[in-house]
This record gives sequence, structure tokens and C-alpha cells, in this order.
Amino acid sequence: VQLQASGGGLVQPGGSLRLSCAASKRTSRNNGMGWFRQAPGKEREFVASISWNGGNTGYAESVKGRFTISRDNAKDIVYLQMNSLSPEDTAVYYCAVSRYASGTSRVENIAYWGQGTLVTVSS
Repeated sequence: VQLQASGGGLVQPGGSLRLSCAASKRTSRNNGMGWFRQAPGKEREFVASISWNGGNTGYAESVKGRFTISRDNAKDIVYLQMNSLSPEDTAVYYCAVSRYASGTSRVENIAYWGQGTLVTVSS
């Protein structure tokens, strides 16, 4: 499975971005998916997850209420809508496929990683 993330860029504080992640194979339809991020000098951290059918989602406390994860299995795409962005959200964002049908917040449960897309929040 290859994952192609897009939608990153430079945005002002308080702004919004929508990230997209396209999977190369339909295998991801049976798996949970998610987004992680890694800021400079920090470890990769969980952002959001979604189960194989979109029925269950999970969020890191730091993004809850601001970010929304969704997926379109017909198109093999997962999205991350990010609102009310702050400089603390600046990071490379990675989409990922879980080893399981449920979403996951644990790096060790990830089967495939995308290449990452940079989000910079700055005035």
C-alpha cells in the first residue's frame, strides 16, 4: 500500500487546512487509518484515527474539537480537516494505515506510513 498525502502548506494562526491521503490499493478499505505528526525535535505523535467504515473516530486531546477525520472508501481517501490552527500545530503530518480494522493511536500498530506533508502555522 502506498499513501500519498497532500494539502499541507503555510497558514496563518486561526486558519484552516484540509489534508488528504490517497491510498494506492483498496486494501486500506478494511483497515483503520489515521494521522500522526512530528514537529522538529519531537517524537511522532498521534493526531486522529478512524475505523475501517468510519464508524469510530479518535483524537488527541490537543486537537479535539478543532480537527475532524473522515474517509471516503469509494475513493480510497482519508481526510483531516484542521480548523483554528495555532503555531503549535506546525509539523509534518503523516497518514497511516492501521494493522487492524479499528483506528489506533499507537505507532507500533501502524502497517503503512505515507510520506508526510508539511503544515506551517505562522503569521
